[in-house]
Amino acid sequence: MKRSRRIVLLSSLAAVAVVVGHLNAVPQPQLDDGGVATVGPDVIVGSLPNISKYGTVGGISAYAIGTTSCNIGDEGLLWCDTVVAGLCNQTQHPVIAQNMYRLKDGRLEMIGMSWLKHGFCALSGSLCSPCQFDPWGCDMLGVGCSDPYDSSLNGSQGGLGPRSQVNPTTGIFPYPFSAPGAPATIGRRVQVPMVTLDPAQNGGALYFGEGHYVAADDAAANNDNNNASYRQMTIGTFTSGSWTISLVGGTAQQKHGIQAWRDHGLGVGIPDLNVSIQNVDVDADGRFIVAHKVSDNGDGTWHYEYAVFNQNSDRGARSWFVPIPPGVAVTNVSQNIVNHHSGEPYASDAWTMGVPCGGVLWNTQTHAQNSNANALRWSTMFNFRFDADTPPAAGTASLGLFKSGVGAHPNVAVQVPASPSCLADITGDGLVDGADLATLLGEWGNSSSADVSGDCFIDGADIAIVLGSWGKCS
Repeated sequence: MKRSRRIVLLSSLAAVAVVVGHLNAVPQPQLDDGGVATVGPDVIVGSLPNISKYGTVGGISAYAIGTTSCNIGDEGLLWCDTVVAGLCNQTQHPVIAQNMYRLKDGRLEMIGMSWLKHGFCALSGSLCSPCQFDPWGCDMLGVGCSDPYDSSLNGSQGGLGPRSQVNPTTGIFPYPFSAPGAPATIGRRVQVPMVTLDPAQNGGALYFGEGHYVAADDAAANNDNNNASYRQMTIGTFTSGSWTISLVGGTAQQKHGIQAWRDHGLGVGIPDLNVSIQNVDVDADGRFIVAHKVSDNGDGTWHYEYAVFNQNSDRGARSWFVPIPPGVAVTNVSQNIVNHHSGEPYASDAWTMGVPCGGVLWNTQTHAQNSNANALRWSTMFNFRFDADTPPAAGTASLGLFKSGVGAHPNVAVQVPASPSCLADITGDGLVDGADLATLLGEWGNSSSADVSGDCFIDGADIAIVLGSWGKCS
């Protein structure tokens, strides 16, 4: 009944969708550098047209973000939710993740995520380009065609399945999905701590919503790295137990939410060129996006902020390590971890943080220890940060993968603390003297920032360096 009713309304709904979509999207060129359409099916988010709210339970508010997809490829994209003889089976349709971000005090954090909307019955709009004829109707998104999913549809709890059952690298998943019942009001929807939205506690903050599609035939055609778009949101009045949110401006097509940090880092539409963003691809797996920024605190220390987004890696990540040279003092180590919810099997523990010899390390359990550990899963972003008493220099951080696989654990070129200009001046007073020697003796046998020899141990080697530099810096 649902499918036949929707097909009957195809023409009128598609016409409305085109008008609404064009009002909310910023047109973008959809050709590759050679001037031709992408080879194979290629789904993108053409527009994020609207947002719905559903109330608050236990300080957690629920929302849903509308998404209008476009097929910018040169082949139709399968959109089956039942078996279609000679075409596809019920597992061959897109799933849609929704995420929310807050940009505040120079850092971007992910503050909310949804379960996955399972696509059904693609319409034939023309948001991104003229829609070409689609002989399969509901079960395929035709070349150049668009399909609108209103926020109320993306917030319908019965159509939202677990992220944990989807391989984001291949787009393969079981269907119908299995899941525990949805908790009332906020279950399965985009869940956001109410405190992160309160204007009184978030002065100057900017907010962004994101839609992210995953589809098997799109992934098989190697077109799965442009499947998300973001759009700015504003926080309005507090009504019916939650903050009203509106979408403003145009949709930033084919850009993940993490890219809003650079695009709007100094204010709406004002890029922060000090934010570096790079793609990190894992062989035979998927992609991470790493963004980072170093800021001068103005008190002889610098703030190091790293955001790591798992775009579509099935292996996920379990650790982030930033090297620290001998003699550098590290303080204020912290993180931001967004949690899964509504019965996803994953743990929600914060990662362990520490400053072992040679660097700062954040990590969770290995896959062998706990396959449901709170690893950095797909379409999810974690933040890692600290302060250090030396300015930045070029270095290499390490991203430890959660599941085993063919590709190596990535090394990522980022800014890290530089070596001290005067290594033996442990106290930082510009002179190597008794105060430095006293600090060493007080840390004898331990591993700390007083380890000037770099052997991870306070011993005679460190004493020798201090005595050899006595009365001067070297």
